[in-house]
Parts: sequence; C-alpha cells; structure tokens
Amino acid sequence: MGRKLISSGSTFEKEIGYSRAVVVGEMVFVSGTTGYDYTTMEISDNVIEQADQTIRNIENALVEAGSCLQDVVKVTYILPDASEFERCWPTLRKYFGNIKPAATMISAKLADISMKIEIEVIALKVH
Repeated sequence: MGRKLISSGSTFEKEIGYSRAVVVGEMVFVSGTTGYDYTTMEISDNVIEQADQTIRNIENALVEAGSCLQDVVKVTYILPDASEFERCWPTLRKYFGNIKPAATMISAKLADISMKIEIEVIALKVH
C-alpha cells in the first residue's frame, strides 16, 4: 500500500521533517496543525481566529488528499491553556457540529508561545 505525502508549504514541515498529511489507502492522517496562515507565516494572537485558520489549513490538506472535513472521524485538540477551549466551541461546532467525529482535548505546551491551539485529525476518503 503506497503513501501519498501532502505539504502545506509550511517552513516547519521542511525544518522538522514531516508532512502536513499522509494518505495511506483510504485513510488520511493530518498532522497537528496550528493557526498560521502558511502564505504569510503569520498567526493571530486570538485563539478563536487561530482555531478557524487551523481548520481551514486542515481542510486544504484534506482536499489535496482527496478527502474533506465531512470525512473526519477523529479530532484531537491541544491547547496550552485549557480555559480557552470553551471560547473555541462555536468555531469548532461550525465545522464539526454536523459531522460529530470522536474527539479529545489535551492541555499541553505547544512548540511556540504564539500558538494557542493545535488540531490533528484522521479522516477517511469516502467522498
């Protein structure tokens, strides 16, 4: 079974040595993704704006992989400040409210202090 590697063009992928997403068969694994706008490598200081940009970044990787947000079966949210998670709920519900994937939220430090949320997903290629 072959592997297809998806890149967002993020400098982190090149410097650290990973792919934004990996497709194996009908499964798509999207790496932990943050709210950077990969065209400018800028990030908002607002957790809600970061959550929205993060999901748009994930959506771009899924589309390139031949999948979409509706195909997400598992999502993991990572926030350095767990108290900010509830502020993100409306944004998360906007994207995942009808999909209702299995989900986990973890509170942990992220690679850069400017990152307020990181999200990873697993999706199937069904659409």
